[in-house]
Amino acid sequence: MISIPSHTLNDGTTLPALGLGTWPMDDAEAERAVGTALEAGYRLVDTAANYRNETGVGRAVAASGVPRAEITVTTKLPGRHHGYEETLSSFEESRGRLGLEYVDLYLIHWPLPRVDKYVDSWRAMVKLREDGAVRSIGVSNFTPAHIERLEKETGVLPSVNQIELHPFFPQEELRAYHADKGVLVESWSPLGRGSQLLDDLAVAAVAEAHGVTPAQAVLRWHIQLGVLPVPKSSDPRRQRANLEVSGFALDAAQMRTIAERAHGRIGGDPEVHEEF
Repeated sequence: MISIPSHTLNDGTTLPALGLGTWPMDDAEAERAVGTALEAGYRLVDTAANYRNETGVGRAVAASGVPRAEITVTTKLPGRHHGYEETLSSFEESRGRLGLEYVDLYLIHWPLPRVDKYVDSWRAMVKLREDGAVRSIGVSNFTPAHIERLEKETGVLPSVNQIELHPFFPQEELRAYHADKGVLVESWSPLGRGSQLLDDLAVAAVAEAHGVTPAQAVLRWHIQLGVLPVPKSSDPRRQRANLEVSGFALDAAQMRTIAERAHGRIGGDPEVHEEF
């Protein structure tokens, strides 16, 4: 089994330095994929109410034989449940589907600034953490302005912001902001889902220099940036390969080469994207 290093969050808890994404798996696929991932050594699993696979994730965790305290389960609040009471109710629904006594990391999935209830949801999440139902709270797809507002109005910073981040969209300014604030960056679609990133000749050359795959080179790039990638895979061989990124290191020139792939985002703009 592969051992994974960890990050310490601003609330004192820790997260494994690489996790498993589960979108767009259904319950059955998620149960299989999470099961093989936990067997391989993954200890962070990322789901969301809107992925509609929390039940499958929870079944895999329960059946894994891995002590619950060793597994970090992340889920996310959907846009349709923004608001204080709505967030508390939505969390209970997620916790019930997962079949867990507590959730390790709970995130607001999108800020939905037009709806303008994310601060109310954040207050509810602070309560969930204070009550012990959640170990850590964070956000996803938030901009610095959204995070500044959370801190100003509640006094509580997120521990994590999960954002689109990959060599086609390296997010230098946002990463620098988070480093200054002490907020860990998680990267969704770290391998550039649906793009030609892994076919890029420059990425392939970096990978070849280390005798690894392009995916392994890109995941190593994330780790050396200090961000936490959560690649999705249901294939046991690929899951294991995605974990095997500690036996080599990219030099500064190779890090620049991969970052120079930048040409824009794949997903939605947090200022306007709405996902209910």
